[in-house]
Amino acid sequence: MFPVHRPRRLRSSETIRRMVRETILLPDDFIYPLFVTFGKGVKKPIPSMPGCHQESVDEAVKTARETYSLGIPGVILFGIPEHKDETGSSAWAPDGVVQAAIKAIKDAVPELLVITDVCMCEYTSHGHCGIVKDGEILNDPTLELLQKEALSHVRAGADMVAPSDMMDGRVLAIRQVLDREGYSNIPIMSYAAKYSSAFYGPFRDAAESEPRFGDRRSYQMDPCNRREALKEVALDIEEGADIVMVKPALSYLDVISDVKENFDLPVAAYNVSGEYSLVKAAARLGWIDHDRVMMEVLASIKRAGADIILTYFAPEAARLLNS
Repeated sequence: MFPVHRPRRLRSSETIRRMVRETILLPDDFIYPLFVTFGKGVKKPIPSMPGCHQESVDEAVKTARETYSLGIPGVILFGIPEHKDETGSSAWAPDGVVQAAIKAIKDAVPELLVITDVCMCEYTSHGHCGIVKDGEILNDPTLELLQKEALSHVRAGADMVAPSDMMDGRVLAIRQVLDREGYSNIPIMSYAAKYSSAFYGPFRDAAESEPRFGDRRSYQMDPCNRREALKEVALDIEEGADIVMVKPALSYLDVISDVKENFDLPVAAYNVSGEYSLVKAAARLGWIDHDRVMMEVLASIKRAGADIILTYFAPEAARLLNS
């Protein structure tokens, strides 16, 4: 007896598959990370992240224009300063690389959403995300530095700030200083569930932020923990986060799904450097079809519940979607 139900009927052609497709990727889903450095005319390839670069402000403006022309609504900026010290003071310098990039990009492409990563690791000489004393990363004193950094970004013209340090209470601290200084309309996208992941390796090359001692497991989350993510997200929402993020994305699809199911806020997910570079490396060896795997990865992140995907694939994926 032939089966009554034949799901293959709805897979018989590309047209019908497209018509019944449950998860639809759009360029609007993406945010493109940019690494901004000092100098002029600098577009330095990042060896562990093929296709990505450290860019001086003038080059970042060109990239921002191209990004917007592809229909990608926003970029997130990471800074590589000329000077690093124990407290990361370049992070809030009015003439810092990120502050300069914000102004230049907003002048050139005012419609593009400019988000800034708020953290200390790129700016500190020790590579940790906060103040260090006797080998310990201090939570509460670090909050004051994050307030300074976030405020400097917003004063430069940032549309949104994204604290990624995982210090307890940092969302509230940033919300308070922004409100006090008249920036109550600036949203916060919190790295709410950020795991201490081995997938960050290439990023640390790109941002020159490798810790000089120890690791970040005392402040980033244990990769084995799932329920804890809901606690972290709930705390950040209580403190005033407008968007909550899960990072990394691909190995934490269950966490993305949990967050989407349990909270009524936009959910972002960061398709991180290691996830990106693994695809690039395997494709270069001819082991996988680059474009198909790229799109499958991004679709899986959206299917899990992400409303926003931060990804280094953004320009390539947008070109495919626009073709």
